[in-house]
Amino acid sequence: MTKIFIDGSAGTTGLRIHERLSGRDDITLITLPDEVRKDISARRDALNSADIAFLCLPDAAAIEAVSLVENPNTAIIDTSTAHRVSDGWIYGFPELDNRYEQIKSGKRIANPGCHASGFLSLVRPLVANGLIDSSEKLTAFSLTGYTGGGKKMIAEYENDKPTLYDAPRQYGLSQKHKHLPEMSKIAGLDNAPVFCPIVGDFACGMEVTVPLFASQVKGKLADIIEVYKNYYTGKIVRYCDETEDGFMSAGLMAGKDGLIVSAHGNDERIILTARFDNLGKGASGAALQNMNVILGVDETLGLEI
Repeated sequence: MTKIFIDGSAGTTGLRIHERLSGRDDITLITLPDEVRKDISARRDALNSADIAFLCLPDAAAIEAVSLVENPNTAIIDTSTAHRVSDGWIYGFPELDNRYEQIKSGKRIANPGCHASGFLSLVRPLVANGLIDSSEKLTAFSLTGYTGGGKKMIAEYENDKPTLYDAPRQYGLSQKHKHLPEMSKIAGLDNAPVFCPIVGDFACGMEVTVPLFASQVKGKLADIIEVYKNYYTGKIVRYCDETEDGFMSAGLMAGKDGLIVSAHGNDERIILTARFDNLGKGASGAALQNMNVILGVDETLGLEI
């Protein structure tokens, strides 16, 4: 029986992972009593006893947790930002550049950021196939549900929120969002995109859009669509250009762990869009997919596709 430990099980992502693993009969969850869940000695023992450990912690605490691991057989899936561009860590988006074998044999897996997952699902295939040059300067807009902001933001939206919260709110105005390093590095871009994240008054769902002029693409709209269809042939990420009567809702994939990419427009102006759940493929769903890949079981086990 595979032993799993969730370090940081009280946070949003940790709670979701714990909830979804509690019904699995192929694993055993290592749990710590509340009074010692932050105790370094207790955490060290749990981490080194686990076959797979999820880190659902702030960056500094995740770095500390990794330093406590002495068991070479313990695989770490870190959901924080701390290691996503670090040497020796595998970026945990299996579909990108077919990373399945790397993840399966790896011991240090960095779970992607939610905004980054959408951006990379759209841009990386095009860079890898030569349709977008690595020197291209891109823009990305990302509309997300408020649950991605953690417990504090959830409380703000669900408990007597100010009137201004009724409308979408843009943030990340300094262009220093924590997902930008992985967005540029993993995409294979020389420059980080101009990034415009927006939080809306809805719990779950995400819609990431990358607009392009024809001059930025070495090909046409049809070529982009062909690349996506050939690149994504699995069950979790897929191409689909269907809309809801000409609209595209950020809530289409809420409650699910899949991700849909699409391309619309014409041969002058193109919009690329990824839709998924910020807590699904954008967080806990991606973490569970990585765990399944490590275990060598069906990657969709326990997921809602």
